[in-house]
Amino acid sequence: MEHRDYNYYEANAADINMWEITSSAENAKIFQQLRDGDPTRTYLTLGGPFSHFNIGEGDDWGWLGYFIGKSACLQRLFINYLPDGEEGHAIVGGIARSQSLRYMFINNLNNDGFTSIMGALVSLSQLEGLYIVQNNSVGLDGWSELRTLLESGVCKLKRLYLKGNNYIGNEGLDVLSNGLRGIRSSLEVLNLSDSSIGNEGLLNVVEALQTCTGLEELDLSHNDFSSAVGLSSLSDWLQNSPMNLKYLRLGCCSITDEGLHALADRAVNHSRVLDLDRNGSITSTGLSYLSSSIRSYSCRVETLYLQNITIGDDGLEVLAQGLADNKSVRSLYLSDLHDDVSITSAGWVAFSRALCDTSSVNNTYLSNHTICDFWNEDYEERPIPPQDISLHLQLNKEHPQHAARCKILMSHRNLDMAPFLQWKMKFLPLALAWFERAKPCATLTIYEDDYDPDSSRRVLEESDEAFESRALAAMYEFVRGMPMEVMKRRRELIVSASYDKKIARIEEEKKIALEQRDRKNLQLEEEIARLKIENKRLSGIVEAVRKNVGF
Repeated sequence: MEHRDYNYYEANAADINMWEITSSAENAKIFQQLRDGDPTRTYLTLGGPFSHFNIGEGDDWGWLGYFIGKSACLQRLFINYLPDGEEGHAIVGGIARSQSLRYMFINNLNNDGFTSIMGALVSLSQLEGLYIVQNNSVGLDGWSELRTLLESGVCKLKRLYLKGNNYIGNEGLDVLSNGLRGIRSSLEVLNLSDSSIGNEGLLNVVEALQTCTGLEELDLSHNDFSSAVGLSSLSDWLQNSPMNLKYLRLGCCSITDEGLHALADRAVNHSRVLDLDRNGSITSTGLSYLSSSIRSYSCRVETLYLQNITIGDDGLEVLAQGLADNKSVRSLYLSDLHDDVSITSAGWVAFSRALCDTSSVNNTYLSNHTICDFWNEDYEERPIPPQDISLHLQLNKEHPQHAARCKILMSHRNLDMAPFLQWKMKFLPLALAWFERAKPCATLTIYEDDYDPDSSRRVLEESDEAFESRALAAMYEFVRGMPMEVMKRRRELIVSASYDKKIARIEEEKKIALEQRDRKNLQLEEEIARLKIENKRLSGIVEAVRKNVGF
């Protein structure tokens, strides 16, 4: 392609014949849309199987670059192919002049093409998203160019995707870390999945994220964090950072029990979605650490992905212990695909108890009424829970405001009113109000299969009349128990009075004994005084006799 300057395109743009500079009607239409600012042409793909611009002989890349730069409506540009030489420079020049591009998608470019585009993006202050995906053959000089772009502070990126770039690795992350610091609080999404990052690279990532206080999603999946050191650093960052993540993705990262121990507490307290999918080294020991973390009142995680982890009975039991006290987890996605490990009745019983502990009315009330999804529908091989678990999950999902009352009515046919007798008649209006609030439970329906409109069933398999009878029976049991409570109290008062009499008698006897002791002491004191006087008198007589006889 011959070299043309920008003034040439400016002078001829209005009159150029699109058919003369393109190889197809579709390409001519794209040129015209870009030139005329057609509001429907907001995105454009160059190269690849879904290319809008069908590259052929006769297509003028210089004009394409010019129209990309002039378009006021083009916001998304997907580059899967960039020609060499003047043609490539024309596209890069058009990108650099654009005032409308907000999202750039770069895929499968060589190092030179990647580097030139990074240099062009320095002038795009409006750029919000940069997506560099799928094995870009980029070397350290290319990542250095990206670092320069990020450090410049010109682009206030909200989304940075570096997914599937196997050439990044720990060394590339070392180069990029300063650039990540330059994005600061504007960054909302960072995706570094499948980028050959290890423990050293994770330490660099965590160090760089200290200034990214607006981050909402962090995807580090498909890397190797088999060492707990990097995960400990990530955990500390989660604890000390002022933000809370919406998504933390660590699937397929070779995380071990030790690593999960280092991470679990902070991960569940500072993210709403936690993905630990396909970390096959995690055992029931690691799951016990996770269980303790989700039991905490500070847990805010709502969705847990644990597919392709060896769960089994031990794993499900420890998870159930944490879920029993959890109020935030709504979705727990499991799949047990190991032929030698499966969930049996022991595991299901523990999980059922977490959803509805029938040992007492109070324990039923305190059970988990939040979790409603138990598996990912995308997995064909998924655990199929017993019917009672499916029923409780569906009840939590469709009628969360009535779930606790419904489970009490389902599990306790005859309510034990004895624990409430201590409140006396003050409890009666409270009991009546509870049954009034529970009345909708008699008419509620749920769908046993979300995809089958004919699978609906009533939550309580009883008529309205039967529900009213249960309420009246409970009130009767309470009122009948009141006289018994009075008699019991009367017996307690009688026993108490008997003890009071014994105590009074003992006190009286003690008083008499003290009085007798005091009288004896007084008599002794009087006798001692008399003996002292008599002794003094006798001493005087002896002294007089001595004087008379001449002693």
